[in-house]
Amino acid sequence: MKATAKAKYGSDSLQGITVAVQGLGHVGYYLCSYLAEEGAKLIVTDIDAERIRRVVDEFGAKAVAPDEIYSAQAQIFAPCALGAIINDQTLPQFRFEIIAGAANNQLAEARHGQALEQRSILYAPDYVINAGGVINVYGELHGWDADRSKRKAAEIYHTLEELYEIAKTEGIPTQAAADRLAERRIQQVASIHRTHL
Repeated sequence: MKATAKAKYGSDSLQGITVAVQGLGHVGYYLCSYLAEEGAKLIVTDIDAERIRRVVDEFGAKAVAPDEIYSAQAQIFAPCALGAIINDQTLPQFRFEIIAGAANNQLAEARHGQALEQRSILYAPDYVINAGGVINVYGELHGWDADRSKRKAAEIYHTLEELYEIAKTEGIPTQAAADRLAERRIQQVASIHRTHL
């Protein structure tokens, strides 16, 4: 989220930025915790009233009904619950400048990424911004200590910077830039393997 803020605003500070968080489960709760530490203002929703109460009490968040989150007056939308929430019904409601959240498969269809681009909403592609979970699992399977996993996950910031540059240079939506970057990295690895055969 900080890398995306830097790309949009020229600074990765979230101080005073309003973030609308959809979904307050394990990931959403800790995201709210980190955002509160950064000085962000929170607008939150969840289908579980107890989760909402906890985040409101602990972090001073403002709660809204689940269907009101899409039109919340916030700079950043952090979907941390449902997939396919960027769709023909929700898009017209968005007043956000950034979408950066932990939900999987956020775009209902690829064309919704283009629609975000046309509306100047900077989208952090879900499978890039969420790579920390996969990195952590890989680290556990290979005996990494927590610090090594954290250092590796911190590289997501720079990956996002790289893909935003690709999107800007090539004039393509960010999710297309993410695909292009992934394809380049796969080709690089394949090339290295071919030279060692």
